[in-house]
Amino acid sequence: MRVIVQRCSRAEVRIEGEVVGAIRRGFMVLVGITDGDTRAQADLLAKKVAQMRVFEDADGKMNLGLKEVGGAILSISQFTLYADCRKGNRPSFIRAARPEVAEPLYEYFNSVLRDKYDLHVETGRFGADMKVDFINDGPVTIILDSSAILADNMPMA
Repeated sequence: MRVIVQRCSRAEVRIEGEVVGAIRRGFMVLVGITDGDTRAQADLLAKKVAQMRVFEDADGKMNLGLKEVGGAILSISQFTLYADCRKGNRPSFIRAARPEVAEPLYEYFNSVLRDKYDLHVETGRFGADMKVDFINDGPVTIILDSSAILADNMPMA
């Protein structure tokens, strides 16, 4: 599972000209799911996002999290995070999970952010043609990949 977290001063997603999700200060989060991803990985990345401290404190240091600044999340499903560009000029998306696998896991990820971490989460619509507009604040952009995080936490032999 891959998540791109972008600190923003505002973000919104439109479908056919209608705003379906919008936030002020917070995170614009792109969520990509590959085959084999599990709820455990969604839990891990939701925790990382919910507890990420990338907002400035009184000393100007990135030390505050979403809850401390009253922030929210705009979560967008993004199968293109698993694009394979190694061959040719047209990306392959074969590593992206099929919608029947990806959509429930995406919904689960968002529900963990809402229910366990008590965050306000707006979303787009899974599988829709979405237009996303946001102002990246900083800019601050963080890439989280569950396979890399899990590998780093494996005990060394």
